Amino acid sequence: MENKEKSVIFKYKFAEDYNPIYVNGAYGGVSSQGEIVANFYLERLPLPNSVTYKVEENGIVGEIIDEKNIPSDLNKSFIRFVKTGIVVNVETAKQIRDWLNKQIEFLEE
Repeated sequence: MENKEKSVIFKYKFAEDYNPIYVNGAYGGVSSQGEIVANFYLERLPLPNSVTYKVEENGIVGEIIDEKNIPSDLNKSFIRFVKTGIVVNVETAKQIRDWLNKQIEFLEE
């Protein structure tokens, strides 16, 4: 009897609105169900709602002449914009960790 190697094919289907996003951090922990929750965010400085600039006679944008809705803590805070997150069990978390480690090792070679 022949010993044929078994295989499986995974096909990837992307949602119509699939759009990878840039993140530079994550925040989360362990849920009451024993799953790992990670919320991914983009951290940035806060911005005023609008800024009005003077336009010089030569058409060049000049100095700021008005700002609207400036947060009182503008120079002391950061915004963490959370767009997505994941909830995974321990086994899936380990698989993702191992996959990430392989990608890091490849980049560091």
